[in-house]
Parts: sequence; C-alpha cells; structure tokens
Amino acid sequence: MTDPRIVSVETFVLSTRLTLVRIETDDGLVGWGEPVLEGRAHSVARTVQELTPQLIGEPAHVERLWQRMVKEGFYRGGPSLGSAVAGVDQALWDLLGKRTGLPVHELLGGPVRDTLTIYAPCHGDTPEQLRERAAELVDAGYRLVKTAPGGPRERFENPAGIAAEVARMEALRDVLGDDRSFAIDFHGRLSAPSAKRLLAALEHTAPTFVEEPVAPQYQHELGRLTGSTTIPIATGERLYDRWQVAPVVGLGISLLQPDVSHCFGISEAMRIAAVASVHDVAIAPHCATGPLALASCVQVGFASHDVVFQECQLSVHDASVNPFLSIVDADSFRYADGALLRPTRPGLGVEVDEERVRAWAANPDDVPLVRWQQRDGNHAEW
Repeated sequence: MTDPRIVSVETFVLSTRLTLVRIETDDGLVGWGEPVLEGRAHSVARTVQELTPQLIGEPAHVERLWQRMVKEGFYRGGPSLGSAVAGVDQALWDLLGKRTGLPVHELLGGPVRDTLTIYAPCHGDTPEQLRERAAELVDAGYRLVKTAPGGPRERFENPAGIAAEVARMEALRDVLGDDRSFAIDFHGRLSAPSAKRLLAALEHTAPTFVEEPVAPQYQHELGRLTGSTTIPIATGERLYDRWQVAPVVGLGISLLQPDVSHCFGISEAMRIAAVASVHDVAIAPHCATGPLALASCVQVGFASHDVVFQECQLSVHDASVNPFLSIVDADSFRYADGALLRPTRPGLGVEVDEERVRAWAANPDDVPLVRWQQRDGNHAEW
C-alpha cells in the first residue's frame, strides 16, 4: 500500500493577522495550519504558494517535507519562510494525527501533563483601568496575566516615567495578591540602560517575568541585563530557529518564547525546546494570532516538559469575545481554572468550519471586526 500523497495546498487570508493553509491528500484527509506573520499575511501566503511545488504529489511525510522546504532553497531562515513552513508543518502534523487517530502530542511522545496554564492580556493606560481588567481576569480564573507599558519610551527613562510604570505594576500586584501574578512585555522598546533602571525599580512588585526588554538586534546586551536583576527575563518570539536561539539561551535568560507559527512549526519548536533545556531555560510559546496557531502551541505544551506557560490572546474562557474562534468548533479549547485541559481528539484537536473560512476569504468585508487595543504606533493587542 502506498503512502497517501498531497493533491492540493490552499491558503486563505482572513485578516492581516490570520491566514490558514489547507492540505489535502489523495485519501481524502485534510490537515489545517496557520502560516501567518502579523502584518505580512499576504507575503507569507505567497511564500506558501512558492513552496507548493515541493509538496504536490509527495507523500505527506512531516520530517522529509520539512527538510525539503527549509534546506533545498539557497536562502534559508527568516520570519517569512519560517512562518510559511510553520503553517505547512502544522497541517502535516494535523494530517498525521487524523490518519493515526491520535492527538499530535501523542505522536510527539505522549502527554507530560493534563492541564496547561495559560495567561491572558491585561492592559490599561491607568492604574484604575489595570485594576478593573485584572479583576475581570481573576474572576474568570486566570492565575497569570500579562501587561505592556505604553510607548514610545524614552531612550533614557526619566523619574516621572519610571514612577508611572511602578504605580501601574503596584496596582496589578494589589489586585492579584500573592497567589496570582503578572508578566510585563516591553516589546523591545527599552534601551539597555533604561531597562536596567526600570527593572530595578520594579523588582519589589515581583513580576513572573519581563519579556523582550530590548529589541532582538540587541540580544547581546541580555547577559549584562540578566546579571543586574532578580526578575526572570524572557525573549524569543522574534527568533526563528534553533540556530538563532542557541547563542541567546546561554545569556542568563529564564524563559524562551518561540512562536509556533513563525519558528518553522511544531517540528522546530520541539527542537528549540531541546536546545533551551541545555541551559535550564523554560519555554512559553508566543501566540498572538489565531486558533490554529494556538492549537499547535497547545500540542507542543502537552508534549514538552519544558513548557511552563502558554500565551493566549484569544478569550477561550468566553469564546463570544473574539469572532475568530468561530472558525473552529466550540469544543476546541476546554478551559478551567486558568488552564487548558489536555485535548484528546486527533491531529491538532480542532475541526475547522471550512464553509465559513472560504466565505470570509472570498469576501473580506464580511469578516467580523476584531477590536484591538492600540498601545502605540508599533504594536497592537487583541
């Protein structure tokens, strides 16, 4: 009996932050993935189309096709190729799971846990707004939330700016108490000197971690920064493969955040986790896009012991908040007490509403408006 072969690869751009890929094999099975780079959705969709000749007519072998897509071209690496390969890789794992009747995490070695702690965005420009949002998330059961300071930031933070951030984080700590916590995402906005001063001022609020205090091109500064603070430092959403990760995980960081829809997929995310483990660096996959990206992260989270948290921008505790959850079935993400329960269905564990996806892709004006909280000109959140 011959292995099923790929007969079609289709992409569907639903927004600037949500693209899906559909891969079908000649036995009628369909796998889905999410190849997207925020703000570059059409570019990544085009890259998937350029990869398609390497896939059509081939057996749907995950690792063989991953190696071909990544290594047969002269130019390798980077976010566009990484995101395109990531979505295809996710879809191939989804196909394999459906063919075997097993969740992807079972194919990766089996579950290492039964629940996976997730954290939700908690934003507000004033301490009062932060208190209100934090209280909502506490009521919903979250044990960890993440906030982001406003911007743009001064290259050298003045006392007033530092005091304002301290007041905001003290407000969060007051609402969350000592049995819940928060993280701070600086989105790479700080200079190294300002990061050092601001982290020192925030130490008494005891955040679980601070994320991307400096921009990726200044990763070499992280060694000096980690040595100057007791706050755990996280980075990695803009590192796209194990070769980029390798020199960073030895700089004293505590948490690495590969994005499973940017870092060449589930396959490479597992290898990145292995590289990080050599330096006792934990994993918290970055995920700021859609439900297939989240489903892929979740499969990694249940397969890798090194994963400690999962970012979740989609309001899985209340699916009505984000319409993009409506492209998958209601039972895709089972939430309880600030955590996701282990998925048991085959593949990525979700069923895609293909009719809705095709309709939205054909008529973008019909896609429901997803409301964003614009933090500044450089970044937006769900």
